[in-house]
Amino acid sequence: MKRVGCVVVLGGVVLVLLCNLAPGLVQQLQASPMGTLFANPLKVGNVQQPIVQVQQRVQALLGEDNVLGSPSIAADLIDRVLSAYGSPAAGTGQSLYDLGVASGIDPVWALAFFLHEDSFGKTGIGAANHSLGNIRCSAGYSCQDGFRSYATWEASYQDWYALILNGYVKGSVSSACPCTTIEQIIPVYAPSSDGNDVQGYIAALVQAAHTWRAGGIVV
Repeated sequence: MKRVGCVVVLGGVVLVLLCNLAPGLVQQLQASPMGTLFANPLKVGNVQQPIVQVQQRVQALLGEDNVLGSPSIAADLIDRVLSAYGSPAAGTGQSLYDLGVASGIDPVWALAFFLHEDSFGKTGIGAANHSLGNIRCSAGYSCQDGFRSYATWEASYQDWYALILNGYVKGSVSSACPCTTIEQIIPVYAPSSDGNDVQGYIAALVQAAHTWRAGGIVV
């Protein structure tokens, strides 16, 4: 595999729709359940696939990190995940689910952020602030140690969804947005200038979402 400009060449086939991938994402895709597609883009089993079908499959895979959409996991699974991790937010899965539906954002991503930011409320400032996403303090919010603080987990969920929808999807948070995919959101949400491993963050969220969408509980 090699990359030429914004065109990625896989197995000698140029897939223009793969342009603008963040560094490291192709490697993540190769390690995914769709990895065989990247080892030989035109072959599935013993059958050679038309290039149009290959492009459709690749595009479907890349679309899996779009935060917009219907829930890809059930409220019951969210509760089972929170319980399995011993989260103090256990029992709030239905709220996390319902607020995602109301905002048009797949709740699998809220759950993934919650795990990555503060281990479902068990560690860091999130444990003290009832915070899903460790959002920086801003005018009009109750804050503690420089981050927004909430009276309940549900209030935190609602604020996080509002931030993603209005700040990232609609673009008010940065000139780098509108941002609708995890690839686009994380460099703004957790920039490398703050000491974050942007690619590691993206990979962690994508892996968590894949695990839960497959019915797994512990990432």
